[in-house]
Amino acid sequence: MGNIILGIDPGSNIMGYGILSIEGSHCSLITYGILKLGKIEDGMEKFGKIFTETSSLIQQYKITDVAIEAPFFGKNVQSMLKLGRAQGIAIAAALSHKLPVTEYAPRKIKMSVTGKGTATKEQVAAMLQRLLKMEEIPQYLDATDAIAVALCHHFQNGKPATTGKKYGSWESFVTQNPERKK
Repeated sequence: MGNIILGIDPGSNIMGYGILSIEGSHCSLITYGILKLGKIEDGMEKFGKIFTETSSLIQQYKITDVAIEAPFFGKNVQSMLKLGRAQGIAIAAALSHKLPVTEYAPRKIKMSVTGKGTATKEQVAAMLQRLLKMEEIPQYLDATDAIAVALCHHFQNGKPATTGKKYGSWESFVTQNPERKK
């Protein structure tokens, strides 16, 4: 039995997810989609929904690895805070199921999938469509971004030394992210 990778593009309004099955070097797309959170006004309710839905995907598809996009640094501090919280909740859901979580920088994901770290979301989606023989590109590119995260993880074989940060527990997450303890 191979690995089942859950890729997550975190967001406080839309969270994308993509699930890949890996058998040896063969990779196939199981499913993908988005979690729409924009209509939920209460922040804590949003976080609860992210946790519950991530946990549900993990259980339903028997996930073995979780790969998540790292927050990028923007100018809007409030947006960054919301994005970081959404990412943290998804990581917490994975860790609560004792799954390894690997974080990838957006540039690393794009480079891995398209060969160009500055590729647009549309270029990433088009490459995924070719690589995974998808009939159509999803309406929301958050889903293709999540598939790209999972594919990047597959291409990297989960090697944390070359990919970014890998967490196996809350302790390792806190140790590797001391700035997030504040």
